[in-house]
Amino acid sequence: MTTDSDLKKIAEALSKQASAIGASIATAESCTGGWVAKILTDIPGSSAWLDRGFVTYTNESKQEMLGVQAATLETYGAVSEQTVQEMALGALNNSKASIAVAISGIAGPMGAMPGKPVGTVCFAWAQRGASVRTCREQFLGDRDQVRRQAVAFALNGISDLLS
Repeated sequence: MTTDSDLKKIAEALSKQASAIGASIATAESCTGGWVAKILTDIPGSSAWLDRGFVTYTNESKQEMLGVQAATLETYGAVSEQTVQEMALGALNNSKASIAVAISGIAGPMGAMPGKPVGTVCFAWAQRGASVRTCREQFLGDRDQVRRQAVAFALNGISDLLS
């Protein structure tokens, strides 16, 4: 199980990476409700490399704050690689960050739908001047465990991008 200590270690390593190369980060979160931004702001001095975070829990907020297209949401749903790609690009377009991460998923216990069981989480990482990387993961556990795993996965993805 992913612990607070695990998340802190990942965030501390990420802060060193971002600082070393002058990167700045924006987050666009749905099912994690700002948890990625919270873990990052737990690190003293994070204002040097964390630009901002968007918590876009509803489809309307994804559209209004990040520019996610209604057609994308209607065609693929909020929990899709297509939606998180638009969320990540929207976070870059609405910030001064050089890197953005986006997360949308079904943490449970409700919300499952055909083809998207509880624990389904989609991620996107975008970097200015580069292509967007997306993936879909299936995490096991209760709501808290799914969200913790999603936060760790998102942070590790940023770290990979910075490497």
